[in-house]
Amino acid sequence: MRDSILRALTWVLSLLPWTRRTEPGRHTARYLAEHPAPAAVSAWSRPWGGPSAEEARAIFRAEEALKLTPVRRERYFATAWAERGYDYPYVAPGVHQVRTGVPA
Repeated sequence: MRDSILRALTWVLSLLPWTRRTEPGRHTARYLAEHPAPAAVSAWSRPWGGPSAEEARAIFRAEEALKLTPVRRERYFATAWAERGYDYPYVAPGVHQVRTGVPA
């Protein structure tokens, strides 16, 4: 019974002009021909966006960092990386990091 009611309702709605689409749906061949998909961009097509080896060596071998306690040294490293716009996983007793993203 439900199938016959549904078929009748679908048929009636298909006859009404305001229930029809004026342009093709997104998954039709005509729509896909008119709107080509953008080219996929590979993440490997551009160079690495991280720090250079020289920049990392300069931070980790800084004279002022070698004189600090381990906890203060980690804070120094985290601050130095943050000043350059990079994320550094700061680890110290009593400090709990909240992960902002999940690695792919």
